[in-house]
Amino acid sequence: MRIGTRQIGADESSGALAPVYIIAELGVNHDGSVERALEMTDAAAEAGADAIKLQLFRAELLMSRASRLATYQAAAGERDPVAMLRRLELSIGDMGRIVDRSHARGMHAIVTPFSVELVEAAERVGFDAFKTASPDIIHKPLLDRLVRTGKPLIVSTGAATMDEVERAAGWLGPARERTAFLQCVSSYPTRDADASIGAMAAIARVWRGPVGYSDHTTGVDTGAVAAVRGAAILEKHFTWSKRAAGPDHAASLEPAEFRAYATLARDESVMKAWMGSVPLPPDPRIGPEEKRVLPCEMDVRRLSRQSLVAARDLPAGHALRPEDLTIKRPGTGLEPFHLEEVIGRRLRRAVEADMPLEGSALEGVAA
Repeated sequence: MRIGTRQIGADESSGALAPVYIIAELGVNHDGSVERALEMTDAAAEAGADAIKLQLFRAELLMSRASRLATYQAAAGERDPVAMLRRLELSIGDMGRIVDRSHARGMHAIVTPFSVELVEAAERVGFDAFKTASPDIIHKPLLDRLVRTGKPLIVSTGAATMDEVERAAGWLGPARERTAFLQCVSSYPTRDADASIGAMAAIARVWRGPVGYSDHTTGVDTGAVAAVRGAAILEKHFTWSKRAAGPDHAASLEPAEFRAYATLARDESVMKAWMGSVPLPPDPRIGPEEKRVLPCEMDVRRLSRQSLVAARDLPAGHALRPEDLTIKRPGTGLEPFHLEEVIGRRLRRAVEADMPLEGSALEGVAA
């Protein structure tokens, strides 16, 4: 896999191993300010990042009337999910400025679009790669659309079961040469005991492309531990201040911490350990080599996944058409990969506009 000219992981022809690729996840830590995002981009370059990553969303496309805040968001002082997202949105023009700045600083720019409708706009901006958020590992329409861009794709797996990872790997098989999977724990911040770095090995058994680690722990050396265990990519939230108000600042690293994080992850001894020439000490962050959903992830799994949602008021007895449905949070309705199979099915009861479509609302046979 390559992002631009940069090799990710081992070269398939020569077997040569590239240095770990480190992403500074700006996420929403710019607080909705493009000027702050530009300053953070400069700081990420100086801290040793290979790429910055942004999130592209629109509150009305992502949040249904049933959406709720995750516990960690409420703990950070947020009160309303739609108001929170609107405050944190960046325009497409803003993103273009950030992409240009990242390229001028010698970094790639990666974006996570949360809705199919936003992918085309992201393509026009000139991002070097796409990444999906962990909750969207079940969002087949979004994954399919991202594959069609022809760009490199990174898929996070937080709060996912091994079966869900395998299913997504099956969908993405045709794009294997430009796709990577990241082990992730969807808990903010993640305790060391829950870091589950060893789960990368389970993912690697079903995905022949690069595997990495999206790190939500608070330590500056967790990336080095993951690199020793074979992470080709590291992703870490980046902030201008951990004390700032907002949902993700507290689980992020400030510039000096990020610089230490990148330095440790790229240390020559890490590469030697990965190649097996030095022993690996035990570490509670590694855990078993299995992929499973942890109790600390259940809140995010339920609230941040997306499901099929009624695009308008739908009466009982109505046969579903593509234009009747959209895909939004929360994940309490039918999963997005069911979209094609529910078309033509009749409703046994009415479904209100902007509310999730549950399986119990469908009659048993297609119209």
